[in-house]
Amino acid sequence: MIGASALMPLAASIAWVTGALLSAGAMLWIWRHGERSRPDRTALLVAAGCSAVWCTLATMVGPDNNSTIIAATARNLALIAAIFFLFSADGRSDSLKPIRPVIIALVLVQLMQPLVLLSQMKGSSFPQPEGAVVEVRAVIDMLVSIGALMLLHNLYAGAANTLRPILRWTGVGLSGIFAFDLNLSSIAYLSGEYPAPIGDLRGLFAGVMAVLFALGMNAAGPRMQFNPSRAVTFRTLSLLLIGGYLTLMVLVTKSLALIGGDIAFAIQIMFLVLAIFAAVVALPSPRLRSWLRVMVTKHLFQHRYDYREEWLRFTRTIGRGGTGSASLEERAVKALADITESPAGLLLMPNEEAQLEITARWNWPTIAVPAVAAEYAFSSLLEQHNMVLALDEARNGIDHHGEQAQVPAWLTDADDAWALVPLLHFDRLVGVIVLARPTMARQLDWEDFDLLRVAGQQLASYLAEQAGQQALMDASRFDEFNRRMAFVMHDIKNLVSQLSLLATNAEKHADNPAFRADMLVTLRNSADKLSALLARLGRYGSGQVHERSTFDLVALARGISERFRGVRPVALTRDEPVVVIGHREALEQALIHLVQNAIDASAPDTPVFLDVVAQGINGMIDVVDSGKGMTPEFVRTGLFKPFVSSKQGGFGIGAFEARELVRAMGGRVSVESREGLGTRFSIVLPKAEAVRLMGAQQFPQNASQEVA
Repeated sequence: MIGASALMPLAASIAWVTGALLSAGAMLWIWRHGERSRPDRTALLVAAGCSAVWCTLATMVGPDNNSTIIAATARNLALIAAIFFLFSADGRSDSLKPIRPVIIALVLVQLMQPLVLLSQMKGSSFPQPEGAVVEVRAVIDMLVSIGALMLLHNLYAGAANTLRPILRWTGVGLSGIFAFDLNLSSIAYLSGEYPAPIGDLRGLFAGVMAVLFALGMNAAGPRMQFNPSRAVTFRTLSLLLIGGYLTLMVLVTKSLALIGGDIAFAIQIMFLVLAIFAAVVALPSPRLRSWLRVMVTKHLFQHRYDYREEWLRFTRTIGRGGTGSASLEERAVKALADITESPAGLLLMPNEEAQLEITARWNWPTIAVPAVAAEYAFSSLLEQHNMVLALDEARNGIDHHGEQAQVPAWLTDADDAWALVPLLHFDRLVGVIVLARPTMARQLDWEDFDLLRVAGQQLASYLAEQAGQQALMDASRFDEFNRRMAFVMHDIKNLVSQLSLLATNAEKHADNPAFRADMLVTLRNSADKLSALLARLGRYGSGQVHERSTFDLVALARGISERFRGVRPVALTRDEPVVVIGHREALEQALIHLVQNAIDASAPDTPVFLDVVAQGINGMIDVVDSGKGMTPEFVRTGLFKPFVSSKQGGFGIGAFEARELVRAMGGRVSVESREGLGTRFSIVLPKAEAVRLMGAQQFPQNASQEVA
């Protein structure tokens, strides 16, 4: 009877011979029945032939012979070539860009097998070379198998559902071969030798898998198209880099171990510590990740951006509203900054004079923006040409449409300011977004310009829609307010009529002259007060001041200071004599409101300052406080909006009325505010002398507002 030990070599030989026959049969099948239009036909034909030669050599001279190992290497190279040609099956060279570096890396790693064999033949004088060679060979096989399996996964996942059946059998065969090799090499690396029972089945399994991908070669169907996923590509390259790094660590460590002695052991430990420290420092680095992403995007993909992912992220950022979230203006800046990976940004919007003013900041508190960020000529240029401006080009003197002379100095002086994107809605400039320079600096190209321009138009539509909705809400609130005021005015008119009638009856029927006199005084005073209230309510919010006269701003400012003496110190810091033309009572009413606001915004016992100065043909009075200040967004969208108040229980109509009163008398109101520093309100009125010299028609009744 033949023992079990004698049957093992016989079974191994049968397995290798069977694998050779199956591989040869698969080669003949591909030659005769394989679809000739398939680009992977030649590579799989060569792979099946190499597999047959490999199994034959393993039967004749053994699986560990150098010629057998070289035949297995040739088989793997042919299989890698087949995977490459499967990726190119859509007929487009651009689809191979993300695949070529991975294929080249796998080929180079696989070609290390002959180098290892050569070192084995010349390195027998080193202590224990055999174990080190087995481990290195196992690591090479593992890297090749892992890379091939990831490529096959990406290939199948990226194909259309209707085309996956064409890849099914071929993909199963290729995946089976590399999966078996991965498990075998993993066991060999851990145990220090290739396990004979599993290794003897390698040829048989490879033959069966060759039959499977041969059967899949005659599937008919349309050409497949592959759209590589950027996320999968980045992860694949990251895994390959990490795998190559670990392989280098293993090779260097094993090479140091061959030297022997305590010095070699110390050097080995030192190298491992330094390598681990370098990995811990480098891998989490945002700059390294940004550099890798830029390099991969630049060299592997046809387009810089994954437009589907960018659009989904853009939509999520804009739609993330609700209580406690950032405003639409801030979300608009973030949505555009995320596209170019900019760390910060600003939103500038035009005022009524087409001057650009800051409206919102996102992660950029350090940049100093003036009250008027840019003049109307610059905004008009952006609106006319819909031009995405690369600020580095402006700094270098490159001029496309005459923007060189219009770019504000504060933008060119800020080195971290990178790009300026106009937001156009129906050819009208809604705003401008300034983007900060990305972490990995680069130049803007045509793809950046196109995407930022389209995204800017989309953001402009959102901002214009919000402005339209706000205008409708304001109109609705005004309508409700006017209806309520009509009822109040009606009731007050009735009350005035009743009081007047009472006074008339008292004059006729009162017997006591003293009583009659007191009653008349009281009633007439009440009637006068109610009439004054009625007149005020009648013109409330209209902004119309019909009577204008000349008066001294310094005298008015001193009167305001005296009025608040018992409440809070109001200091007159500058008192240049200025005679202006306007409505003194209306201006006093507006100043009282602004001073009261300054007092409310300041800490207790903190003074408020009044400045009266001459400014060319105008006179100006400033109300200055050192309070908590206001955000650019509130100054832009809430300060002069009716029914919007930062005070608890405030009605939100006072600032609007103050501005309208000043505008009605030919003046204008501007405000500068910084959070934590304070606020300066400025009221500008024409000088009386200038009006007389130039004519009142030069000063329109509705001057525009300046807000910064």
